[in-house]
Amino acid sequence: MRTESKAQTDLFQSFFLHQDEESLQAFQSQIEAVTETLMHTFKKAGHPFSGAQSDELQKQMAAVVDVTEEARSFQDVLNEAVQPIIHSSLHVSHTKSMAHLHCPPLIQGVAGELLIGALNQSMDSWDQSPAATYVEEEMIRYWTSKAGYSAQADGVFTSGGTQSNYMGLLLARDAFCRKQWNHNVQKQGLPEGFKKLRILCSEEAHFSVKKSAAQLGLGEDAVVPVPVDDQHRMDSSAAGQILSEMQEQQLLPFAVFATSGTTDFGSLDPLEELADLSKEHGLWFHVDAAYGGGLLLSRHRHKLTGLEQADSMTLDFHKWLYQPISSGVFLLKDRSHFNLISHHADYLNSEQDEQEGVLHLVNKSVQTTRRFDALKIFLTLQTLGTDLIGRMIDQTIETAGLTAQELMRRPDFYPENPEPDLSAVVFQYRPEGVDADGLNRTLQQALFQNGRAVTAKTKVNGETYLKFTILNPRTTIDDVKEVLDEFERLAAQQMTGGIHLDKS
Repeated sequence: MRTESKAQTDLFQSFFLHQDEESLQAFQSQIEAVTETLMHTFKKAGHPFSGAQSDELQKQMAAVVDVTEEARSFQDVLNEAVQPIIHSSLHVSHTKSMAHLHCPPLIQGVAGELLIGALNQSMDSWDQSPAATYVEEEMIRYWTSKAGYSAQADGVFTSGGTQSNYMGLLLARDAFCRKQWNHNVQKQGLPEGFKKLRILCSEEAHFSVKKSAAQLGLGEDAVVPVPVDDQHRMDSSAAGQILSEMQEQQLLPFAVFATSGTTDFGSLDPLEELADLSKEHGLWFHVDAAYGGGLLLSRHRHKLTGLEQADSMTLDFHKWLYQPISSGVFLLKDRSHFNLISHHADYLNSEQDEQEGVLHLVNKSVQTTRRFDALKIFLTLQTLGTDLIGRMIDQTIETAGLTAQELMRRPDFYPENPEPDLSAVVFQYRPEGVDADGLNRTLQQALFQNGRAVTAKTKVNGETYLKFTILNPRTTIDDVKEVLDEFERLAAQQMTGGIHLDKS
């Protein structure tokens, strides 16, 4: 029996990363195979997308995702199953991939992902992440300072903007209920007056505001959209008027949710004005800087003046700081507010541990098991330094400005934000006598299907517009001009004989 058990143990040796030579050789071999495959892929990546259609891809993926009982060699799986996945993945590092807030990852971040996976630290309790806990704490300390917070601030790494925004509104709701009714939502649930609770945000705010309101038991109707100005920024005067009307209606606003970098336009809400308004009415002030937070390292840092007055904020490193997904932080001006969501479990983060000064990061998170994502941004900052990253961000802002100018020079192109706040440019191609809504929708789809570039579409006043989100500092105005040329070519084709679109 012992012999059989020993044989089983020996069989498992090469499948886990440990000190045994067989394990180390297997690790090296498989990492080298993956590296070679990726290098081959990027060398041949002429376009950002293969152009494969959805029904075709569904069949291909169904064929390769075939789980078997018998083991196979890693190289065979890589060649036969993984290669088709890589082939039809979006090449986000391509200079003509400029649709969404979906950045090209820095090589240092990719290397960080390998370290994160190999170390596999779990960030909930100190005994599962002894060194990693303090790396995350130091990274949080760095970013709170960078944002203009005092030593009383704190934060935690998150999966991204949606989770961070949720946490901001969760704490805002619970803090308000404590103050208004001396009511502990964590223990007692929602108070009787919860149907009067309201959140103010701009019409351009991220959909996670409504999603959070629903998850918090308030319902989407608790979110009150505030009109925006002609630059798609929240109108602070309109916000003030709405708050006055709420007071008359005996409603209970508890949070003002501002955005520094809206998803479509990259617009920057007037933070100082909204911070003053929040203070005047005693409201929690949350800033979603998932996109615009990159300006903290940029020469455009002044555009975030007022950010330091936020009670909480969202920063995403997998947008403008070039980290692999996912990598974000939630920052809190007053760390004591984390007490509103802390919970103790004897097996994980006991109260005795807390009394003895043991640091368990689960006390600050809505997650339990959590990745060591702080490592990749730490590795990136240590290697590149903040000046170089800031120059990358500045480059994309400059390219966006040149893009808006190019659009204004070309007949029939109409930029909606001719002076971009950040690096997003929204525009419509509008030749005379053509259904612009239908044409722009067709152009975006046709370009994606031929794979030569990836751009986005959105709606402005019910009409389809096109969008460049320029996050890649390697993208030049020449890349943009080539995409615009392609739009013109496709439009001419559509207006003369029509573009055949695969609707699958």
